[in-house]
Amino acid sequence: MDLRDKAAMVTGASKGIGRQTALDLAKAGADVAISARSKDLLDSLAAEIEKAGRKVLVFAGDMSKEEEIKAFIQQTVDTFGKINVLINNAGLGHFHPVAEMSTQHWDEMFNLNVRGLFITTREALPFLRQAGEAVIVNVVSLAGKNAFVNGGGYAASKHAVLGFSRCLMLEERKNNIRVLAICPGSVTTNFSDHQPGLLAPEKKALKPMDISETIIHAVRMPQRAMISEIDIRPSNP
Repeated sequence: MDLRDKAAMVTGASKGIGRQTALDLAKAGADVAISARSKDLLDSLAAEIEKAGRKVLVFAGDMSKEEEIKAFIQQTVDTFGKINVLINNAGLGHFHPVAEMSTQHWDEMFNLNVRGLFITTREALPFLRQAGEAVIVNVVSLAGKNAFVNGGGYAASKHAVLGFSRCLMLEERKNNIRVLAICPGSVTTNFSDHQPGLLAPEKKALKPMDISETIIHAVRMPQRAMISEIDIRPSNP
């Protein structure tokens, strides 16, 4: 896909992978709608997107709430008139032994990581289909394939997202929508602060730009070629 003058949505765009991907989409020529809970961080990103010469929509909201998801999508369509690319990046993790995990933490992870991603995708699909050529990128995690101590809730949510992504790919390819599930390993982001002892040392971990560059490359592939799943991990952790 040629990203020039396309419209992209990025959830969880205030930091890390989401922020870098939104900025790189703009540098590739796309207008970008960005969402997260922190308006201040979104406004800072929006200024950089505008410096790249692209339009930007800022939506400060909670992507685990259906009404806010619907509002974000509607504002995107009202602003840009279309949606060509959807980057589902919003997510959170709580890391505790199963015996000590609260129901609240479990529900928070599934409400955002799984339910929110599902609603965002479902509500965006009519517009993605109308685009004639579209891409959905679900930022999963290697936790969607692997088990680790204290990761029962987070890994379960990411296994769910990976299964959802695989089914979605099979359903939507006939509508000229390519679906990519990208599964990063250790990445130096704020999210990493909540996973002590689980990550590669910072100097060996991936950077958000590594994930973003991979996403941009996959999106830019011609319509005939779909990269449906990518594992990306530190070379020598």
